Amino acid sequence: MSWLEKLLPPKISPSDPSERRSVPEGLWIKCPSCEAVLYKTDLEKNQNVCPHCSHHHRIGARARLDAFLDAEGRYEVGQEVIPVDALKFKDSRKYPERLKEALEATGETDALVVMGGAVHSLSVVVACFEFDFMGGSMGSVVGERFVRGVETAIEQKVPFICFTATGGARMQEGLLSLMQMAKTNAALTRLAKKGLPYVSVLTDPTMGGVSAGFAFVGDVVIAEPKALIGFAGPRVIENTVRVKLPEGFQRAEFLQTKGAVDFICDRRELRGQIASILAMLQRQSADAVAAD
Repeated sequence: MSWLEKLLPPKISPSDPSERRSVPEGLWIKCPSCEAVLYKTDLEKNQNVCPHCSHHHRIGARARLDAFLDAEGRYEVGQEVIPVDALKFKDSRKYPERLKEALEATGETDALVVMGGAVHSLSVVVACFEFDFMGGSMGSVVGERFVRGVETAIEQKVPFICFTATGGARMQEGLLSLMQMAKTNAALTRLAKKGLPYVSVLTDPTMGGVSAGFAFVGDVVIAEPKALIGFAGPRVIENTVRVKLPEGFQRAEFLQTKGAVDFICDRRELRGQIASILAMLQRQSADAVAAD
């Protein structure tokens, strides 16, 4: 009998190291803002917002749509549109290889998910970017799905809402990607001519060709707290103009002071806020028609 066995009470015996259970990975997340250790399930139930400091963690497109839309009456738009390698593009890897990797990582066929449904019983069509799919980059499929979403909103005579989370245009599609800026804005012009609202919600990050295109042309532009929003990254700008940028540059709060963002809204309150905005816009539209 070893000295350890003599010290242990009779009913306590050392466990076999090979039989010890390991803690599964991914159960806990450390908040990058307050460094609190958060249980992943609790964080997801709180819409990926830290319960201690209200830091807004990034959230996937499907999870955001699930939290935003009413449970009943949802339908997806444009899911049959899938990307093709029209330019036969290759950098360090072939474009189809990157698409396959993104599909396996996210379960999505491209970086935009468009759904019809309702928010507090108000019918809407919602487009939502999936940042984990190639950085939420905008290629031909993103542009086509966005336009189909707008056309569905026009057909249904309902508002259109877009949640942006993107690094900008997709370099693997070259000029075809840049053309989506004009294509999407043309669709929004048709929406506006029908008198239907467009609400743009800017989340972290909203950069590049999307910010220069349809992200800032909403009838109402909302941002999540501390979201990075701009065209080029802060480091690129500093290296170009060789000027120290002001504190908080390209964050939602800074842009609000410059009038580029109408207001900043906590993700947990966004559903109610947008429903109130849409109801108000509908009343104003009805009053204008009655006045005519």
